[in-house]
Amino acid sequence: MQVASTALFKIDKKIDKLVKKIELLNYVNPINIEEEKKRFFKSKYLTDPVFKYPKRDFDKFKIHQKFFTQPLESIENEQIRDLYEDIIYFYSGIVRCIETVGKGKRFYYNSLHSFGTPTEQDVENAKFILHFEEENKKDKIFKPKYTSEEATSIFKEYANRYDFSFNIKESSAMGAIAMVLNNIQTLVLNSNHRFSKNEMGILTNHEIGVHMVTTMNGLLHKLKIFSHGFPNNEETQEGLAVFSEYMSGNLTIKRLKELAYRVIAVDSLAKGYSFSRTFRMLHNTYDLGKEQAFYITTRVHRGGGLTKDYLYLTGLKKIYDYYKSGKDLNLLITGKVSLEYLEDIKYLIKNKYAVPPIHITDAYAENLNTNKTLDFILENLK
Repeated sequence: MQVASTALFKIDKKIDKLVKKIELLNYVNPINIEEEKKRFFKSKYLTDPVFKYPKRDFDKFKIHQKFFTQPLESIENEQIRDLYEDIIYFYSGIVRCIETVGKGKRFYYNSLHSFGTPTEQDVENAKFILHFEEENKKDKIFKPKYTSEEATSIFKEYANRYDFSFNIKESSAMGAIAMVLNNIQTLVLNSNHRFSKNEMGILTNHEIGVHMVTTMNGLLHKLKIFSHGFPNNEETQEGLAVFSEYMSGNLTIKRLKELAYRVIAVDSLAKGYSFSRTFRMLHNTYDLGKEQAFYITTRVHRGGGLTKDYLYLTGLKKIYDYYKSGKDLNLLITGKVSLEYLEDIKYLIKNKYAVPPIHITDAYAENLNTNKTLDFILENLK
């Protein structure tokens, strides 16, 4: 047992060292969004943006080689060995994504392999959500209010409820308005954005209450896979994060519709739509404002076609159903884990390879949602 454990921890450590170099979001966010947005609007939405991306700073062949020469046969436990085989295949797929960023269809196919694409049912669910009337856009809570500096203060104050510290920095080159960089425990805010009161309610719970909580819980384990992430963890992690918006009373129909538009935009990639065609579909067919339509289209078309944005909605439905069936959410915040590996997580904790979470998402303590329409929608998604 001791020898087997030593082999496992040695392989885990080597994989962790490799994975630290390949945070996809470090490579797939364009560095010239603002300039290209101006050019795109000036062209009357006809000329696709030409995005530039950060340079890759690792040798792709060496990384692939190091992944596939790990001596997995030295892990005697079959369940754990199978898990690590899945991990290696998953992360070699992420390397393929990074090495083809900006290379059009090549990136799209690699993204498809790593994250999948919406099913017909997922698209039907998205369209079902769009039938519901959203809140009044003129409501005070949706008005742009806080600069990124003011938002930083709000995040810091919110973080006092948790027993950990992290870095906050600003960036003008990102497709999101905020994100957590797991490998350096950093929250990054979009310096070009003015945050509304509702967005701050959403982001504090989503980014700190879930993404930073699972980052910090992930660091507590001897096995580093809890920190860098199980295969296909994106759907579970984003589902948990949006579910915290719901539980804290910050999820709105407006926000749910945004997630639905992302599903429809990702589906447009499968139909072969160009950037400008996806944008015009959102802006003209679905009547989205040009800023929001550009933001969603950029998220989906970055790199050459990043499909993962549909997973927010599918993940939310899976976590909502999991919670409604009375299951333990705390198992899913032990780190960057996946719902489909639940039995592996239980096994690793039971056999002392992992520990239960210390940092607990406070939004999960009590359901503060009072919007019956949201409940109706979430209950009826197929």
